[in-house]
Amino acid sequence: MTPILRAVVTTVVPDAAALDAVAWRDVDAIISEQLAQRPPALRRQLGVLLGMVQWLPVLRYGRPFTALDIARRAQILGALERAPLLLLRRGIWGLRTLALLGYYARPAAGADIGYSGDPRGWEARA
Repeated sequence: MTPILRAVVTTVVPDAAALDAVAWRDVDAIISEQLAQRPPALRRQLGVLLGMVQWLPVLRYGRPFTALDIARRAQILGALERAPLLLLRRGIWGLRTLALLGYYARPAAGADIGYSGDPRGWEARA
């Protein structure tokens, strides 16, 4: 996982900052698996978007995204998700969705948040 994507994940899901190396490998595997199912053009667009996320903050704060504190990173993502350019807004929301997917699709995430659901649904309660 790139440092930029890791910074996005910890900004979108602040609890991710406490993940250990094994959990980060899970997050990376989940995101990588999803991206592998997407067309190469979309993956290239994501790379361009991550580059923009990394370097646009230099214009305002004089530092790249990965060098900012979490509050400023959240401000940057918030500003980009409200940008006038529809394609940029969609990209940021897609990036946010990837971050949430990577964190909450981990096997341990359900237990971390107290979710006790069962694939069998209500039948499991009987």
